[in-house]
Amino acid sequence: MQKELTLVEHLGELRGRIIICLAALGVSSIASFPFASVLLWILKLPADGLIKKLVFFSPQEAFNIHMQVAVLCGWFISMPVILYQLWAFISPAIIEERARRYIAFFVSFGFITFFGGGLFAYFVLIPPALKFLLSFGGPELEPVISAQKYIAFLATIILGCGMVFQMPVLSLILTKLRIINARILRSKYKYAINN
Repeated sequence: MQKELTLVEHLGELRGRIIICLAALGVSSIASFPFASVLLWILKLPADGLIKKLVFFSPQEAFNIHMQVAVLCGWFISMPVILYQLWAFISPAIIEERARRYIAFFVSFGFITFFGGGLFAYFVLIPPALKFLLSFGGPELEPVISAQKYIAFLATIILGCGMVFQMPVLSLILTKLRIINARILRSKYKYAINN
């Protein structure tokens, strides 16, 4: 049986787990930095035929762009560590002993859904979104797109979709914590459809 932790001890544990997550993100971002040029080329593919060339406007901006790309890649590489730390933090609150053993399932399912959300954004959402948004320029306006703004746009959509695809994982956690159940989800489905 695990001993009850005080609020201060919980906060100390949370702080430690956040530090581990940030360290994993930092290490994976640094490891991704040498491949930033290749990753930038991959990230530019959805804009083929729409944006001729990405530009930068200040001496440090090219370096910042490579850093942004490396951090975006770092999120994907470090996601299993982040998910493990999340599960390790919340698993003591799960009542069922059997459910605590699902760590491999939680981490792998969470990573697959996050990665799937990123791929969905990259292949399905971003190309038509770029086409739609750039169509407002018309013949009067020629797009001169800053690479930094373009990468920020992509990162927002890719990471946002990755997080949205975590909803099944969040539902699983909340169910195991007995905060929600099938009856509650059924009674609230109208709000999800109408909003």
